[in-house]
This record gives sequence, structure tokens and C-alpha cells, in this order.
Amino acid sequence: MFRSLDDLLQHNTPLSTIVCGCGGGTEMTHILSAMMSRAQNLVLDADALNALALDASLQKIFRQRKLRHKATVLTPHPLEAARLLGIATPQVQEDRLASAQKLSEQFQCTVVLKGSGTVVAQPGQITAINPTGNALLATAGTGDVLAGWIGAYMAQGLEAYGAACAAVWSHGWVADHWNLGTQGPLTGSKLACASSGT
Repeated sequence: MFRSLDDLLQHNTPLSTIVCGCGGGTEMTHILSAMMSRAQNLVLDADALNALALDASLQKIFRQRKLRHKATVLTPHPLEAARLLGIATPQVQEDRLASAQKLSEQFQCTVVLKGSGTVVAQPGQITAINPTGNALLATAGTGDVLAGWIGAYMAQGLEAYGAACAAVWSHGWVADHWNLGTQGPLTGSKLACASSGT
């Protein structure tokens, strides 16, 4: 987190993975083009998704990643998915499977549509509904942890769809086994520390 973007992108290897957008604010607009053009593996979350939804030129660069065999995962919650699809959030929620599939086809990447029964979609793969997780994950920061876990699995060599499925399952497993009485509220930092138990 203390290295410059140029430094990160100069040392690209087949397993180099960047997770982008968690708390990035409007700065995402300025750096997203370089990341999408040069990063080998990329996970886009939060502010990066908002920037992508608002900028047709960024969307064009994004779609070229697939042609250059660069892996990408988008991790929207329903509102972010709606912005990317240009529809209302209730329409996303009416058919979460179709929404995730449409996003994955539109952007030619892996999509993790977060929520109750998180959906993982990728063109050419069977769309998965994750069975783990509960309302404890509806806490600020837990989505950032999920994006980080997906990136970590990709950096270990898992392809995008497999990394997304594994991370989503692990993320939910921690919540399912969390004991509020002895462990207290499940925060993003506690969730990240608990990952070693999955």
C-alpha cells in the first residue's frame, strides 16, 4: 500500500494482482485507466465500480482486458450492479442470477454480485449461488475484505472464477461460525484476521 502505481505495474508477473477501489474515492477516475490497461489480474470494488459505471471510455478499456487474456473480477453490491447495468436496483434484485450473468457478459469478466446468496458469474461457467454467510456480513469493511481475499486467491494462482467462488465461500463460512457472545461484533478487521481458520 506504500508503493507507487507505476512501481506496481512495472513489476507485472502472471500472478501479479491488484485490488482496486476500496476507499479510493474520486481518485479512482485518475488511475483506473492505467490499472485496467496494464495490471495482469485485477479485482474492482466500490469506488472503482462507480468510476467504471460513469465513464464509457473506461468501459471500452475494460472490455479490452479479456482480449489481452487479463483476468478481472467485479464485486458489486446491488446498487453498484444497477449503475453498471443502467437499471434500477429493484430490477437487479428481482433476478439476481440474470443480473450477474448479464454483467459478466457485458464486461467479459467474473462478477461477484454480493448479497444474501452471493452470485458468482462468468461467461462459459455455471453461475454459482454461495450457500454460506449471514447478516453479520452487512457491516462496513466486510466487502473490502472479500475483494482482498479474491485478490489473494488470484495471486496464489487460482483463475478468476475459482478464486471468486473460494473467497465468497470462505467469507461466508467465517460469518456462519462467528460467536457474537465470545467474539463480539464481526468487523472488517476481525473478519480479515479470522481468515486463517477457513
